[in-house]
Amino acid sequence: MSTTLEPKAAELPPPPARSSPRAKAKSRWWLWLLLIGLVGGGYWLVERSRAKEAVAAERERKAAPPSVPVVAAPARTGEIPVYLNGLGSVTPINTVTVKSRIDGQLLRVAFQEGQFVQQGELLAEIDPRPFQVQLAQAEAQLARDQAILNNAKVDLQRYQFLTEKGVIPRQQLDTQTANVTQNEAVIKVDQAQIDNAKLQLTYCHITAPLSGRIGLRQVDVGNMVHANDANGLAVITQVQPIAVLFTIPEDSLNPVLKRLRTGERLPVEAYDRSGQTKITTGRLLTVDNQIDQTTGTSRLKAVFENKENTLFPNQFVNVRLLVEVKKGKVLIPAVAIQRGPRGTFVYLVKPDQTVEARQVTVGTTEGNDASIEFGLSADEQVVVDGVDKLQAGSKVQVTSKGS
Repeated sequence: MSTTLEPKAAELPPPPARSSPRAKAKSRWWLWLLLIGLVGGGYWLVERSRAKEAVAAERERKAAPPSVPVVAAPARTGEIPVYLNGLGSVTPINTVTVKSRIDGQLLRVAFQEGQFVQQGELLAEIDPRPFQVQLAQAEAQLARDQAILNNAKVDLQRYQFLTEKGVIPRQQLDTQTANVTQNEAVIKVDQAQIDNAKLQLTYCHITAPLSGRIGLRQVDVGNMVHANDANGLAVITQVQPIAVLFTIPEDSLNPVLKRLRTGERLPVEAYDRSGQTKITTGRLLTVDNQIDQTTGTSRLKAVFENKENTLFPNQFVNVRLLVEVKKGKVLIPAVAIQRGPRGTFVYLVKPDQTVEARQVTVGTTEGNDASIEFGLSADEQVVVDGVDKLQAGSKVQVTSKGS
């Protein structure tokens, strides 16, 4: 029996397996996990790098020298006065010793010691009675001589008539004319004696020759005073206005003379003995006509109104004479100026908070300010406090002046 074999169908490759949704989700999860790991690792590396840099910066900060705390002030543009300083003494413009011009007994003193008196004010009175008697005698003598003169004039008229008639000689008329002239002269002498007696009575009332402060009384009531007494009754000093005599070096005289010739009124300030407190302000009056060769100085005279009576005669004062005012100068606090082997310098604060030792040329210094002629410009910061620990390149911590 024959068996018929049917041919086998050609074997085809199996169709590709189709992934399920679950497999796809699992594959994506691993991708996200890998991505997150990469991002986290990168972030960790960055943070670690930053931490290392912070640690290094901290070590560098600790290793670096600490910043020096300082106080700084900006340079500014302004004006600065130029003064000449001198030593002076207060001197009254007028001083008068009050004396009696006659001899007599002092009856009354009309002033208080130390008071201010006005010109013409009564100060003292001397007994006037002896001079009143002299006046009465002079007036009586005048009346007697006036009667003699009147009689002589009547006789002269008679002699003139008789001479014209030829009764008496001409010589007798001339003699009578001379007699009348003589009696007229006697009348003038008598009148002078009366005026003198009245003047002596006027001198019995002693008045102030000028306005000022009167000193201590030298004579008490009841004593005899004389015209030739050395001390007098008291001394009056004029204190309003009052003068100050002071000296300046001869090298500083020319600028003062130059301004006086132009008619400028140079201000003068008077300070106390310490030179810290200003007493009053006046003006320069004049300059002496010669220089003192022993001291090399010239004397100047200033006048002060002294309305508050702050200046007293013979008081010692420090004088400051304003010569000029310089404008448009670079000004800094005087305490900022330092001195070294190379001259004057300042510590300049740079933008990076370090300091530079800047050489400067100092001009005029007045009070708390100093002008800089060269080496500094306006608005640059200079150290005014805390310079003891500074050197060129030092790091500073700046505090502005006045903050």
